[in-house]
Amino acid sequence: MKRQYLSILNRKAGHFWFMVLFLVGFSLTLSASETKVIHFSPRQGVDMTPIIKRAINQSRKQNLHLIFAPGNYYFKPNFAYARYEAIINHDNGLKKIIFPIQNREEVTIESEGAEFYFHGRVMPFQFTDCKKVTVEGIRIHWDIPFLFSGEVMAINAQEGWRDIKPVDDKGKWVVRKGRLYWPNIDGFNFTELGQSLAFTKDTKRPVDMAYGFTSHETKVEKRPGGILRIYEKLAHYPPVGSILNSKGDKEHDRYAPAFRAVRSSNILFKNVVVHHALGMGYLFEFCDHITLDSCSVLLEKDSPNVVSSTADATHFANCKGDILLDHCHFENMLDDGTNVHGTYVSVIKTMKQNKVRVALMHEEQLGGTFAQVGDTLWVIHQPNPDRMKETVVVKKITKINEKYQDITLDKSLNQLLRPGDLFENKTWNPTFTMSHCVIRDHRARNVIIKTPKRIVIEDNDFSSMMSSILLRGESFYWFESGAVTDVLIRNNHFTHSATCAAPHAILYVTPRLGKEYDAHAIYDRNIRFVDNVIENYQPRIIWAYNVDGLTVKGNKITQTHESESSQGDAPLFELHDCAHVRIENNTYLGSHAEIIESDAATKKTLLFKNNSINRP
Repeated sequence: MKRQYLSILNRKAGHFWFMVLFLVGFSLTLSASETKVIHFSPRQGVDMTPIIKRAINQSRKQNLHLIFAPGNYYFKPNFAYARYEAIINHDNGLKKIIFPIQNREEVTIESEGAEFYFHGRVMPFQFTDCKKVTVEGIRIHWDIPFLFSGEVMAINAQEGWRDIKPVDDKGKWVVRKGRLYWPNIDGFNFTELGQSLAFTKDTKRPVDMAYGFTSHETKVEKRPGGILRIYEKLAHYPPVGSILNSKGDKEHDRYAPAFRAVRSSNILFKNVVVHHALGMGYLFEFCDHITLDSCSVLLEKDSPNVVSSTADATHFANCKGDILLDHCHFENMLDDGTNVHGTYVSVIKTMKQNKVRVALMHEEQLGGTFAQVGDTLWVIHQPNPDRMKETVVVKKITKINEKYQDITLDKSLNQLLRPGDLFENKTWNPTFTMSHCVIRDHRARNVIIKTPKRIVIEDNDFSSMMSSILLRGESFYWFESGAVTDVLIRNNHFTHSATCAAPHAILYVTPRLGKEYDAHAIYDRNIRFVDNVIENYQPRIIWAYNVDGLTVKGNKITQTHESESSQGDAPLFELHDCAHVRIENNTYLGSHAEIIESDAATKKTLLFKNNSINRP
C-alpha cells in the first residue's frame, strides 16, 4: 500500500512546534484507506497534551491509529480539551480531556510498553460515537495520586483524635490554621478527608471488620516526627498500625474515569493497566460489544499507597451485545470489581398524545441517557416488580433538563400508568461473561450485576470485603435495573470474603424495592451456583431473597480460621420468599451449627439432599 508522509505542522505553528514535534519523534502517515497513522516517541518532561490535541484536530474525518513507542509520556491539563460532561456514577461538570476522540469509524491506540503519566484533574481518554475502538499495551499513572494515606500511629477515643503518619512522599498537603489542605495540585484541594477506609500494612487489603466512614475532621495539627494529629470523634476508630486511606469529600471525589466510552461499539482493550484513576478505571455507557482481555487495575509495584482507582475497576451502564472480561486482574479499588446494570426511570405524570414525563432518580445519573428513539421499553407497574409482557417503543424524547424527560410512545399507557411506576430499557441489555479473572483486596463487591440476558461467571479467583457476587436490581435509591433470568456461577475460587463489619455472603441476591412494591414478590430467576470452591471464615455462602429457580450444587465449602466470624452463628444458606430452590451434592467441612434457614414460602418447594456435612 502506497503511503504518503505528511506533516501536521502549518506555517503559523512556527519554529516552536517544529522543535517540540521533532524532539518527541512525532510522525504521521495517511494511507489510501483514509486512516491516519501517527507515531510517537517519548521525551522526558515534554507535555504531550497539546501535541495529542493537534493530531486529533487535524484528523477529524478519518480513522485514527496512534502508535506509542515504549517509554514515559507526560500529560498536563493546561491545554487539554475542556467540555461539560454528565458521567454516570461520577461528578458532573467541566472536564479536562486529554484524548477526546469522537465520530470515528475506527480508532486504535497501541503500544508495547508506553507509560502514560497524568497530572492533576484530567480525564485521560473519552471515546464518543466511535464504531470500532482498540486500545492495547499502555499503562496509566498519576504523577501525584489523589489520595491521602497514612499509618495510624495512635488513637485516643476519649479525647477524640488519631495520629497519622503520611506514607506517600509524593503527596502534596499542607496544614494551615488547623485545617488540612490536600492534594494541593494546581490550586485544587479537598475540603475534608472525606470517605476513609483502613487497610492492613502488610497485605494492603481492607482491615477485617473494617468500618468505612466519612471523615469530617474538626482540627489538624502537626506533631513531631512527621505526625499529624487529626481531631474527630468517631464511632469506630481504625486500628493502630493500619493504613488509613482517604479520598476526599463526596462532591469532588469522583472526577472522571481513566477510560470512558460513550455510544461506541466493537471495543477491545488488551493488556491495558490502570494504576490510578480519579474515579473508575474503565467506564462504558450505551456501548455495544466490549472485550477486556488481560486488563488490570492495580497498584504500582512498591507503591506506598493502598488504593488504585478511587471507584469501580470496571462499570457498564446501559450497554448491549456481548461483554467479555477474560484474564483480567483488579485489586485495591475503592468500589466494585465490575458493575453491570441498566437504569430505571420513574414515571412523574402521564400527558396527552402518548406522552409520559419521567425522571432520573439518583444524583449520579443526572444528565445521562436512558433511552433512544426506537428503543423498546418494559413497564414495571406497582405493586408488582416484575416486567409486564406488553412493551412500548420510544418515538420521541424531549429533554427538559438533567433530571426530567418527556417520552412519546407508540401507544398510550395513560389508563395504566401512575406516578412511581418504572420504565426499563429492553433494547439495551448485554450478555456478560467473566472468566479467569482475579479480583481482590478492595472495597465493596467483586461483581455486582443486573441484566436479564445470559450471565456466566466461571474460573475466577475472588476475594472481597463485602459480598463477592451481588445480584441487586433496585427500584429504590440507585434505580439500577434489571432482574436476572439466566445466571451461571461455576468453578470459581472464593477466599477471604464478606469480611467487613456488616453482614454479607459469597452470593447475595437481594433486590432493593421501594415501599410501593410487593416485598414478597419474585424478582430474580434461574441462578445456578455450581462446582465452586469456598474457603472462608465467615459463614454465609448463599443469602437470597425473592428468587425463583436457585440451584446450589457440587460446591466444596471449608471453614477457615484466619479470623473470628463477625456474623455469629448465621446459616450457610439463608432463603426468604424464594421458590424452587435445590441445594444438593455439596460438601461442608467446618463447625458452624446452622446449615440452612428458610421461611415458610421457600420451604414449599425447597429441595435439600445429598449434602455432606463434616464437623471436625
